[in-house]
Amino acid sequence: MFNKTRILLGLSLLSLTGCEQSLKTSGENRINIIFLMADDLGYGDLSCYGSQSIETPHIDQLAGDGMKFTHFYSGSAVCSPSRASLLTGKFPLRYDVQKHFSDSTDHLPRRATTLAELLKGQGYQTCHIGKWHLGGLRLSDIEKRKNDEPALPGPLQHGFDHYLANIEGRPIRRNHILKRTLYRKGGKTMLRNDERASAVEDHWTEIKVTEAIQWLSNKRDRDTPFFLNMWFDVPHTPYEPAPAPHLSKYRKMGVEGDQLLFRSMVSHLDAEIGRLVDYLKENDLYENTLIVFTSDNGPAHQGSPGPFKGGKTDLHEGGIRVPMIAVLGGKIPEGTISFQPVHMVDLLPTISSLTGFESPRDLDGIDMTRVLLEAGKEVPRPPMLFQMFLYKGYQNQGPKPTPYATGAVIDGNWKLLTDSLKPVELINLARDHREIYNLLKEKQGKVDSLLHFVKEFHKDDRYSWRDVGLPVY
Repeated sequence: MFNKTRILLGLSLLSLTGCEQSLKTSGENRINIIFLMADDLGYGDLSCYGSQSIETPHIDQLAGDGMKFTHFYSGSAVCSPSRASLLTGKFPLRYDVQKHFSDSTDHLPRRATTLAELLKGQGYQTCHIGKWHLGGLRLSDIEKRKNDEPALPGPLQHGFDHYLANIEGRPIRRNHILKRTLYRKGGKTMLRNDERASAVEDHWTEIKVTEAIQWLSNKRDRDTPFFLNMWFDVPHTPYEPAPAPHLSKYRKMGVEGDQLLFRSMVSHLDAEIGRLVDYLKENDLYENTLIVFTSDNGPAHQGSPGPFKGGKTDLHEGGIRVPMIAVLGGKIPEGTISFQPVHMVDLLPTISSLTGFESPRDLDGIDMTRVLLEAGKEVPRPPMLFQMFLYKGYQNQGPKPTPYATGAVIDGNWKLLTDSLKPVELINLARDHREIYNLLKEKQGKVDSLLHFVKEFHKDDRYSWRDVGLPVY
């Protein structure tokens, strides 16, 4: 099959170097891992990525302390598929996850092996805080688990020792979004480790960081390394006013409406990330912690895709190329920029290499450790593949870009967009990052070679919760 042969080839090209081996220490010296993921944050929404509208000094400082990526791709142009790919190191189609989950019976199947499970098996303490959107957090699932009845798996069943999230079931999440109360009243509808959490009046973004600090301070064994997975809801709708001084700062500039609220939310997110980083520094955790900051997909509504075409729900660059910053004191060169194409699925095998455990052999991701540790280093990468449900609606500004596509493959500088298995657009990204010039009729040989990857990808096995023979949850 395409996947196995290409991945084994990619792994063979990335044999460990001495500097990589030096990170594979044991016990309390092993590095900690923190993922910080925003929701619907666009490539152009951070000042360190060129935004002229929003100030993000704390995230900018992370970029100054580590490496900023210009060609980082999310798992999809919508939420749930990206989250599945980040945790499993596999393209989301492997689990037949083609669109955002509906808070119904769709979920990441229990048989999926997650990064949290792998790290937990290596003695790591694991914690998830914030948005989940992979199933299993409906009140009905919680009740069934208490009664030892079949239920959809949630964070605890996917390898996390501790979690805090909002109830992700109907009508609770939907009502929060429709009434624009998720951030100001989300503290009243929380779950902690499959129990209803006590109501908190604070802003939902602040609650997440407070929970992280409390877990790091009081609820973990300080002699073992940790994996903290923080998935923020910001700046996903509903657009709500962030606390002072973030709203007033942009109001003084004359910004109005949802754009005012959006900017305040991103600035508030930046400040809360700064609060977490301050804690890490004050408690001697910053230098030995790999921090990865990114977004689950491109921007929606008020967000900016930067110089790219498209946004959320669209497979042009604006929908899937997102910010990514990686920091690890003394290991990742400070203030560096990488032009290496990296996919979200690469995070799991890279963490595997950095922490010294053997990752599964059937991954779509490859080890990017050398890219992280050596400034300017680039490595060969097998094609990156995307496949998703066709969203006829468009969640960014203006009309949805054409041609519509349900699939894409990126191999080096070349990108082919497809409608199912029909080629619709061929782009040379090195010459045309704005995706203006369709070379479909001029480069038939390139179209045929890229389409071959897409067809092989579609032939590969899918392990879906819908498949016959899987346990009924």
